Formats: sequence, C-alpha cells, structure tokens
Amino acid sequence: MTIEPLETQEAQGIPTVRQQSVFVENRVGQLLRLTQLFDKTEVRILAVSVVHSVDCAICRMILDPPDKAYDVLGAHDFQVSEIELLVVSLPPGRRALLHTWAALLRAEVNIHYTYPLLIRPYDAAALALLPDDLDGAARVLRAEQFRLLDQQDLGANRDEWH
Repeated sequence: MTIEPLETQEAQGIPTVRQQSVFVENRVGQLLRLTQLFDKTEVRILAVSVVHSVDCAICRMILDPPDKAYDVLGAHDFQVSEIELLVVSLPPGRRALLHTWAALLRAEVNIHYTYPLLIRPYDAAALALLPDDLDGAARVLRAEQFRLLDQQDLGANRDEWH
C-alpha cells in the first residue's frame, strides 16, 4: 500500500502563505530573543502577531523563506506549528477594509483572525487572514477582484524588504 502525500490548499489552486506559530515563555526579552534568531540568516520576518496568555505567548509569523525559518526555530528548541492562510492585497483608498469585510460577509465567511504585513508587496498594504473556509474566501475575494498573494509573491522582491 502506498501513502499519498497530503494535498495542500495551494496544490488545489488557492494561493496560500505558510504561517508559523511559535510558542514562547511569557518572560521579558523573549520577543527580542526570537527576533535575533534571524538576524544573521537570510530569513526575513514579513508579518507578526503576538497573542498573550498567562503562561506563554503565541507569535504568529510569516517568514521568508519558511523552510529555512522552520529549521532555525527548531535548532533553537522553539515549539512551532504551521498553517496555511490567505494574504490579500488591499485595494487603494480609505475603505479598503470595509470592502474586504463586506465581500467576505456576503459569502458568509468568518474570519478567525487577521493581522497586517510589515512589507508592502506590489506597493500595496496587505493582510494575512485565516478564514473558516479557505476555498470560499479565496473564491469570493477573487470574484470581487482582490489580489491574493502566495509565498512566491512575498519573497519576490526580498532584496527591497530589509
């Protein structure tokens, strides 16, 4: 019996980005320690969101390149989990978020969480978001003419994003 590899959303035609969630102790200096891991590597932090709890913090990060980042984190004994999410390039104008949320609401797609990218791919603001339905969210956002970004889009101009 042969074992088939798991299909990812990207393999199904949905442009996704890998998010790495890093579990850190809830102590002073841990964010600095985590960030310094990448200082002398080719890994770049493209987005970060920190969720605080009593015992630990979860740092959700989009890193490029993600495989190298995973290796660096593992080599320093950080617990890491990965998930695929969407990154949407926001349209110009002051109502970009309103249009994004309205499009998803019309399709009855819920958002578990979202956070902005630190970079501006294609010279536009961008949001990472984890919807309850990746396929449905991608379908409606594309239908509404939003640009969905994948891992290659985020790493395309990495020399400009120091």
